[in-house]
Amino acid sequence: MYVADSRATSQPPAPPSAPASRSADRVVRHPAGRRLSAIAPTVFALGTVSLVTDVSSEMVTAVLPLYLVAGLGLTPLGFGLLDGIYNGFSALVRLAGGHLADRGEGRHKWVAGIGYGLSALCKPLLLLAHSLPLIGLVLAADRTGKGLRTAPRDALISLSSTPENRGRAFGVHRAMDTAGALLGPLVAFWILRATVDGYDAVFTVSFCVAVAGVLVLALFVPGAAGAPSDGSARPTLRAALALLRRPDLRRIALCALLLGLATVSDSFVYLLLQRGLGVPERCFPLLPLGTAAAFLLLAVPLGRLADRVGRWRVFLAGHAALLSAYGLLLGSWHPAALPFAVLALHGCFYAATDGVLMAAASDSVPEELRSSGLALVQTGQAGARFVCSLGFGAAWTVWGDRAALTASTAVLALCAMLCLVLRPKGTV
Repeated sequence: MYVADSRATSQPPAPPSAPASRSADRVVRHPAGRRLSAIAPTVFALGTVSLVTDVSSEMVTAVLPLYLVAGLGLTPLGFGLLDGIYNGFSALVRLAGGHLADRGEGRHKWVAGIGYGLSALCKPLLLLAHSLPLIGLVLAADRTGKGLRTAPRDALISLSSTPENRGRAFGVHRAMDTAGALLGPLVAFWILRATVDGYDAVFTVSFCVAVAGVLVLALFVPGAAGAPSDGSARPTLRAALALLRRPDLRRIALCALLLGLATVSDSFVYLLLQRGLGVPERCFPLLPLGTAAAFLLLAVPLGRLADRVGRWRVFLAGHAALLSAYGLLLGSWHPAALPFAVLALHGCFYAATDGVLMAAASDSVPEELRSSGLALVQTGQAGARFVCSLGFGAAWTVWGDRAALTASTAVLALCAMLCLVLRPKGTV
């Protein structure tokens, strides 16, 4: 975050003809004349909510693969089905969440609040679900909450930022979010070691932490951001779908969908590492720490880089890092440093793509439909990753893990080359 030097000489006021900023950001100038933008307080408040919530959700995510496969004895196909639900079911409600948030001033906050609250309520239900259908229903409800909250939250971040620092703002939020992802597996690991009924204790503590996140949202996040609507675009569902007529947004949504079709879910990546290298089961919850640490360190620098050199260039470079991680997993050479390299590349992929994609999409969507427009892109990506989880789980069951990963690597390389052609015009 850039701030003005308190010892700098004061600058003359802007001329009366200068338009007022439509952002909640505070814009200042460096003594040498360079324009600097401070990150809006709304971004930090939402980052705190995401940090606390991610401690809760990543506690569950860290133990869920092992709980389902080793504890309940699910096959890779069954796990692929549940993992697809966990990562892709939100696609069915993201458009609804985005549309509801755009319907009136201040709705972004309460739609996001409903989503956070629903996900929190699902955590203790995992204590009661011990069969594939029941676990599937709980995970579907949890992802419904995520689908409702994601677009309104990202719209608040976008509306609280200027186009010049939007990548950095999303980077700051994602870094705070990832700090929670870093802490969650550590808490889960400690609970598994310190308790007898480890999984039940993890789900219980996760619920308590999730409730704290909802309280932070209610108390500290403002209800609205950006400028009032000027009536140029009515927030109707038809208007939201009509956003796909915009060439840049349509190309961004298509590229996100194509790349999502070959993005193997985190849980499968960790299972591949655990099985291939013989990582002890008690250490399995620690594997996401490598991804989270790299994400945390790189989110802000790569967000700033995207603002400077082009968001699409950084976005595609992130997928090149993911291809490199897949290549290391497929290699026959397994040095001791291999898990660290794979997890570092995995975290680099998220740092270069997650917030950067939302910053790029925000540039193509009017403020009145910002939440709906971001939801369109997120829906395509989430739906594609749902299909990928199902396909990867089925391929693993039929052909084995290496053949499934080889196929995913080839598809990802092909989709990345297509996106070089389909990228929005004027991007690099």
